[in-house]
Amino acid sequence: MTKILYDVETIKFSTFFESFTRAKVKDCFKEEDSLIVFVVQQGMLAKAIGKLGINIKKISQKLKKKIKVMEFNPDVCKFVKKSLYPVRDVDVEFKDDSIVYIHCPDTKTKGLVYGRDRERLKSLKSLVKRYFKIEDIIVD
Repeated sequence: MTKILYDVETIKFSTFFESFTRAKVKDCFKEEDSLIVFVVQQGMLAKAIGKLGINIKKISQKLKKKIKVMEFNPDVCKFVKKSLYPVRDVDVEFKDDSIVYIHCPDTKTKGLVYGRDRERLKSLKSLVKRYFKIEDIIVD
């Protein structure tokens, strides 16, 4: 778990998102230059997305950046599983109070979890370490 620091631009994105969607934002950060990730409070995901994803489309057009919205969950396993969307058929275990295991049924799913050059797994590790005290995420 790391200490989270915000710059002025991130705070502006967060307040704009909250005022537009009326959903409570837990965290906001840039993953790349063109992607902004919003983590909303538990139970606020549908409100943040809007009907047919209209809120996300409008915010993306106004900010001229891609938007990704995730729902926070205090349970590590559920948070990791939701973070892996659209991959659905994985089992997540939290063992030894510091290691998260992701069990994939086949190699195709394993490839989706890793992503190209393991970028998806690296971003997942940094995201989970942002909120929980974990050492590593292991995919098997």
